[in-house]
Amino acid sequence: MKPARFWEGNKVEPQEFYVRNGQSWESSRVPILDEESFRQNILEGCSRGARLVNLFACPAGGGACPEDSGNVRVFAMLGKDQEGKISVFSMRIPADNASFRSLTPELPQAHMFEREIAEQFAVTPVGHPWLKPVRYHQNYRDVADLWPEVASRPVPGTYPFYRVEGEEAHEVAVGPVHAGIIEPGHFRFQCHGEEVLNLEIQLGYQHRGIEKMMEEVPAERMVLLAESIAGDTVIAHAMAYCNIVESLSDCEISPRAQAIRAIALELERLSNHIGDLGALSTDTGFSPPAAYFGRLRGEFLNLLMELSGNRYGRSLCRPGGVLFDLDPEMIEDFRHRLLTARKNFKEISDLFFSASSVLSRLEGTGVVSTRIAKELGLVGPAARASGCGLDVRTDYAFGMYRFHYIPVSTTLSGDVHARALIRWLESQRSLEFLLDILTRIPEGDLCVKAPALKPNHMALAMVEGWRGETVHVAITDARAGIARYKIKDPSFHNWIGLAMAARGAQISDFPLCNKSFNLSYAGHDL
Repeated sequence: MKPARFWEGNKVEPQEFYVRNGQSWESSRVPILDEESFRQNILEGCSRGARLVNLFACPAGGGACPEDSGNVRVFAMLGKDQEGKISVFSMRIPADNASFRSLTPELPQAHMFEREIAEQFAVTPVGHPWLKPVRYHQNYRDVADLWPEVASRPVPGTYPFYRVEGEEAHEVAVGPVHAGIIEPGHFRFQCHGEEVLNLEIQLGYQHRGIEKMMEEVPAERMVLLAESIAGDTVIAHAMAYCNIVESLSDCEISPRAQAIRAIALELERLSNHIGDLGALSTDTGFSPPAAYFGRLRGEFLNLLMELSGNRYGRSLCRPGGVLFDLDPEMIEDFRHRLLTARKNFKEISDLFFSASSVLSRLEGTGVVSTRIAKELGLVGPAARASGCGLDVRTDYAFGMYRFHYIPVSTTLSGDVHARALIRWLESQRSLEFLLDILTRIPEGDLCVKAPALKPNHMALAMVEGWRGETVHVAITDARAGIARYKIKDPSFHNWIGLAMAARGAQISDFPLCNKSFNLSYAGHDL
């Protein structure tokens, strides 16, 4: 795959370099553009329908650019969803002038990426309108911090919240410690009476440094870290990590291993989607479906436990394949239980979605328009509920999804009802997928030994987790070690979507909005 030049008379267009999901390539093949060309490539690409899948920095020594030690390299990955390919290019930022012109004023979906780059590498996106810490940690280059007002980091107690002034405005602070057994996160509401004028969400209380740990721990521990990125998304993150290792080592896994991974991923999706429908039932005060959805969630978790030995799927996916198999008796038992679950799921869903008291609470609540969803780069069910038909299983098909098409479900209303409806529709699609694939699981080895990683290479892995697009990127150095490991959980995109859903709504509706997104603190804090 050589970078292409397109000639028109004497005019030479910029080089373009494209990759596919699950592919690896030599780091030196990624074009290095000047800052203005880098900006224009992103802005023009997004104006033509592409979107910013990833934007991250790394030290320009090691695998990214061995001859350029001391500088910072910023990589952009633009997704062309309809074509199933990713445009990759980069720019170099000199260490003595660590800044670049912010994209955010013209491209809001870049705002969290730029804040993360600023915090991780002390590189200033000049002109960023909302430049604040993301996770409260010392930057990786160990240089002066960008935010002198928060010099006491990593304690996130001096976060500069936005405030609405006025005699009739008031402020409501929720968290970081919550009543339930959940991780910490702070919600600061600016209100006029019951109406939410603005919601700002502060996270980063439990930053674990997983990206840096992935570069430092022995290879046998890396998969354990991947499984710990978000405890309810073990399969998606483990699959992404395994795909990275397999692409960097040219390791081909068997169709049987791919099928078992897909079964586990859809069981993970079902357990979480149905659990969310139960939580929404609880928040609307509708107890019968709350209890029944909870019971069904347990059924899918139990199936995952019987497959892997763990209710959340730990110890199943490993580089080279999977550790556990399904024998004929298990396959028949799984199919019987899934058929029963499908029948029960239909009955309780019909009750939930036909109740006028439920519809009155969900419809028109927490609306995120299609325009806002696209501008902010939302992914997963949250994006599909607002009319954005993004799904890695279709757009960037991987593993078994190359052979088993799953229709993409979308709605246009973008409210709590739409996000609940998407979960219902996707659960039905997952059940049909499982019942189909269990009738014809292909043969093959469960797991093969992955060869050594290739030096001075990059790899990209995208997986459609139950929250949405999960992306891992790795860069190896000259000794085939991990020089940079970049993780993007879908919650990284979607927390700002929750803030927009709450804007203009009643503060009493926030629990419903929050549960309809059900985002990850851990996946964001890494």
